[in-house]
This record gives sequence, structure tokens and C-alpha cells, in this order.
Amino acid sequence: MNGSSVALSNLRAVVIVVVLAFHSVLPYLASLPAAAYPFDSAPYLWQAFPIVDRHRWFGFDLFCASQDLSLMALMFFLSGLFVSPSLARKGDWGFLTDRLLRIGVPCAIAIIVLTPLAYYPAYRVTAVDPGVGAYWQHWLALPFWPCGPQWFLCQLLAFTLVAVVMQRFAPGWAERLARLVAIAGETPTRFFVVLVTVSTVAYVPLALAYSPFAWANFGPISFQASRPVLYLVYFLGGFAIGARGFDRGLLACDGALARRWAAWLAAAVFGFALWAAPTSMTMDDWSNAPLLLKLAASLGYVVACASGCLCVLAICLRFGRERWRALDSLSANAYGMYMVHYGIAISLQYVLLDTELFAIGKAAIVFGCTMVTSWAIAAVLAGVPLVSRLKPEKRRLSGA
Repeated sequence: MNGSSVALSNLRAVVIVVVLAFHSVLPYLASLPAAAYPFDSAPYLWQAFPIVDRHRWFGFDLFCASQDLSLMALMFFLSGLFVSPSLARKGDWGFLTDRLLRIGVPCAIAIIVLTPLAYYPAYRVTAVDPGVGAYWQHWLALPFWPCGPQWFLCQLLAFTLVAVVMQRFAPGWAERLARLVAIAGETPTRFFVVLVTVSTVAYVPLALAYSPFAWANFGPISFQASRPVLYLVYFLGGFAIGARGFDRGLLACDGALARRWAAWLAAAVFGFALWAAPTSMTMDDWSNAPLLLKLAASLGYVVACASGCLCVLAICLRFGRERWRALDSLSANAYGMYMVHYGIAISLQYVLLDTELFAIGKAAIVFGCTMVTSWAIAAVLAGVPLVSRLKPEKRRLSGA
């Protein structure tokens, strides 16, 4: 494995740690209301905040806001990196079949089985009858089937289908897209400008129409109304870069992006401020906020998302080129940890509700226990033959 390969593997480990930390601290945000969200009332915000604790710390708001800006876009970008080599190796139908087996089947199992179990504590917090039978009745009465964090896998499957259809009916599109990205990818600043420009077209109209905070639910599928096209842009950006290989251009360990990591860190901080200032004035009542403020918040999000992603990539490429056993294990078990961690975190948050412990202490307990437990479960399941067949293959990170 070359330096870029190791850096991307380590980044996969870092991303799953951040995801677990994000879900661990949600009940302790200072911006949450005083009481938990009711289970049976629209807009069903308990999906995002299953547990609301009376102990809060504003630092968690800053952490979650910064991750909400770019974490999911980065995950779609990383997912897209490996699509082109896999398509070339397996063919379109072979690749699609493999993705349906390794992502679609576990996703369906998680939505059907794990998600109802995960949200049971959220129901108990406000329920008159906390029994399992009553919970199941309320669950089936919902106008949709909550999918929890598996919404990411649902969208990833949709984007995979887009790539396969394009490969099937428009041969050569991947090469043309790769050439276009290669022109911009040699210079990170140019890539940033192109990414922001395309993302503006993909995100701003939908954000103005639906607000940046609204979610849509259709059966077992959920998505943030303003972001699907934006996430597709990042997925295709990763696809195009992966088609050229990971050890040159934008992702080269000795490239301009890695060398100027400090500048991209400063850009990410500036982007966060550019988004936070107008967003703080529109969050309470987006629909009635002045158009200029909504436009500023939407454009700020696009800039913050792109600069945040490039900042993380730059730091990882610069400082994450060495292999560590713990990071290798985390990277190998990241998918399993993502599948099982959510219910563990919510259950721990529920258990700690009546504990007289400050928010940082509760969050640390939830994060630590969720991390260790989900890591152990994922490692054990990886040794089960049937489960191991559903685990994403160990990808070659050296390029196409």
C-alpha cells in the first residue's frame, strides 16, 4: 500500500469514530428543547434526536454543526472513489449484484430489525404505555417506516444504480468525467472552485425551496430534501478521481493539497463562520427569513462543505501515511460498526437520563461504551461465514 492508500484507509477509521461521536453527543446539545419530541406528532424530530437530556453543553453544538456541514458529503466522496475500479473489474451487472448483496441486504435487515429496536427508548421517554405491544402499535401507525442512519446506505445504493445505468447506456462517460476532474484536480484551489460552483447549482435552489433542515420520508426511505443532488455531486467527484488512481493528482501524498493542509484548515474555519453567521439568524424561522439571508446561508453551506472536505483530506494525506494496528482494525470493521452502533448509543443515553452527571461525562460514557461494544460486535460478526459474505470486500486502494 502506498502512502495515499494508507491515508485513505486511516481516514475510513477516523470517519467511523466521528460518526459514533456525533450520535453519542446528540442528546446534550444546548439548542434542543426542554422536553423530548413526541413520538406520534409530525415532523417526528425524534428520528434525529431520539433522546433529549436536561444536561447540555454548547461545545457539542459546535462539534455537531461542523460535522453536519461536511461529514456526509465526505462519506459519499470516499464511497465514490472505489466505484470506477470495481466497475472495470466486475462489469456493470456484476458490480450491481455485488453492491445489492453487500449493501442492500444488510441495509434491509438493519431497517426491518435493528431500527425498531434502536428507537424503542425514544418511544418510552414520552409514552403513556411503555409496553412493547403498545410501541409496536404506535410504530405501525407511523406514516412511514423510520430507517435511522441507514438512509446513507439507501442513497448510496441509488447513486450506485445511477453509475451502473450511465455505464450501461452511455459508455465512455466515466472517462470524460475523469478527464474533466483531472484538469481541476491537479490544482486543489481550482478543484475547490469547480466543486463549489457545481454544488451551488445542486444545493441552493433546493435549500431555498425546502429549507436546509427539512427531511422527506417515503416508506423506509428518508433523505434531507435539500441535499440528495449535492451528495450525488460529491459521489461523482470521488468516482472521477478514483478512475484516475489515488496516488496522483488531488490525492497524492506529496501533492499540493497535502502540502498546504494548514491553508485548507484555515479555509474550513472561514467556511464554517461564513455559514454559521447567516444560519444563526434563519434557523428559528427559515420560511419567513429574508431572502438575502437564506441565500447567504445556502452559499455559506456550499463553501463550508467543500472546504471542510478538502481540509480533512489534506490533513489525512499529510499526517495519516503511517499504519497503526488499531486504525487498521477500525477501518476493517467500520461498516459493521456503522450498522450496529445506533441502537447501542440510544440505549445508553436512555439509561443515563436520570443520572446526575454533567453533559461531557454522559457523552464520554456513551461514546466510549458505544465504541467498544460496536467494535467488538463487528469484529465477532466478521468471523461468521454468512455475515462475512455480506461485508464489503477489502478494496485495493492503489488505483484502477
